[in-house]
Amino acid sequence: MSLCQKPIIGVPASIVEMAGNQTLTNASAKRYIDSLKSFSNCLSLIIPALGDSYDFDQLLDKFDGILLTGGRANVEPHHYGGPPFPPEETTDPDRDNTVLPMIRACIERKMPLLGVCRGIQEMNVAMGGTLYYRVNEVPGKNDHRMPRGENIKPEQVFQPRHFVRLTPGGLFQNWTNADKFKVNSLHGQGIDRIADVFNVEAVTIEDDVIEGIRLKDDETFTVGVQWHTEWKPEEPEHLLSRKIYEEFGKAAQKYAEKKSQSLPPI
Repeated sequence: MSLCQKPIIGVPASIVEMAGNQTLTNASAKRYIDSLKSFSNCLSLIIPALGDSYDFDQLLDKFDGILLTGGRANVEPHHYGGPPFPPEETTDPDRDNTVLPMIRACIERKMPLLGVCRGIQEMNVAMGGTLYYRVNEVPGKNDHRMPRGENIKPEQVFQPRHFVRLTPGGLFQNWTNADKFKVNSLHGQGIDRIADVFNVEAVTIEDDVIEGIRLKDDETFTVGVQWHTEWKPEEPEHLLSRKIYEEFGKAAQKYAEKKSQSLPPI
């Protein structure tokens, strides 16, 4: 791989309705793409949510890593044996059916994988874990949903709200030399039973909600976090979020170089 070429990160889209005209579109928030460019030194391509119409091995051949973003819809409960959602719950079956098999394919080929908010939940479900439908309805757990109101500004939505405790000797602690970090909180669902293939990297100090995971015996980079890392990772208080993007970018670069070395000469 030429030193001037940057790794290509696939970003699976969510299906969202365009305001005002009820048109459905494949979309991903700009902040994720900007963070990959600025802190991972990677380029991005959005992957349409086409479900099981993909040949995932063929698709992943095009990329050097996958970023799973947050999303308004929740992972449907039939994927993890949970009780049915109420009728009014927002879902995105096309994204579910795209991302869950993609995660398994990524892990199988040891491709760098980063999951953010909904992304960590998708990783856990794809590998056999379960989710709380609503963390705030679980005895002993706090309300982790975003602030609501007509005049709420983005700075209020994404401001740090609670501390997470970093696993001693884990990746996050090694990257930051810290025992805890304060992070934002915008999620309704959350990890209940963690999949056997993952280790815990971070939990909330107040109510022990799992906020960070990594693949056991990981040979590349397979990490999920519950908070929104894309919110101002350039600021000192968000050092851990920035380090996550930086380390993801390094892993994607190594993956791309290894992949290019295995290609037959032209």
